[in-house]
Amino acid sequence: MAKKILIIDDEEDIAELLEDFLQVEGYEVCKAVNGDTARRILSEVEIDFILLDIMMPGESGFTLCKQLREIYSIPIIFLSALQDDTDKIRGLTIGADDYIVKNATPGEIIARIKAIERRISNNFNKQMMQKVQDVISFKNIELNISTHSLFINNEKVLLTAKEFDIMKLFLTHLDHVLTYDQIIQKIWGYNQGDAHTVRVYIAKLRDKIEQKTNDFKISTVWGVGYKAEGMTNE
Repeated sequence: MAKKILIIDDEEDIAELLEDFLQVEGYEVCKAVNGDTARRILSEVEIDFILLDIMMPGESGFTLCKQLREIYSIPIIFLSALQDDTDKIRGLTIGADDYIVKNATPGEIIARIKAIERRISNNFNKQMMQKVQDVISFKNIELNISTHSLFINNEKVLLTAKEFDIMKLFLTHLDHVLTYDQIIQKIWGYNQGDAHTVRVYIAKLRDKIEQKTNDFKISTVWGVGYKAEGMTNE
């Protein structure tokens, strides 16, 4: 679907020139000559980018940008004849994503728009990757790292902080033997510790999870430690 760009500029010749170049690049263009028209368009159309002039009759672009920022997260690029660094700093401070002077070529303006598109896409991909990493799943078990919660068959299982950390350790080391010292080091941060403490926590964790699922089992490896057993997802 083509991205929609709203040009807010009272100079119709500039707006029409930009519209021609943007349409060649595959964008759909809406135009407004003032803030009131822009607000109406924004309420009716899902806009992806805003090109905003500063010097307009009545309400300035600075004022409009500040008001729009309170409602929308749409990228806003100031397109202005004002070249003073103070104006650029002000524009960026009140929420614009970029500031371009009007003597810039249409090619440069389009390049700036595409640069913002790439940044938004990269940020979205990073957020999606983070969401994936925040949830560890194994069959009917789901461990949410962000909310520190465990669900088995969509039913929440209450864990203490240490039980949660141990469950995370086992889920990320399925079918691997973990020694007492390894568990103590990873969970408590000590190089050595009391194996009895580990056994107590494991026993409590077993009581909470093994009665709810047959797909996950913490087995004792006598004299060594423990092993979480199960078939990994393909």
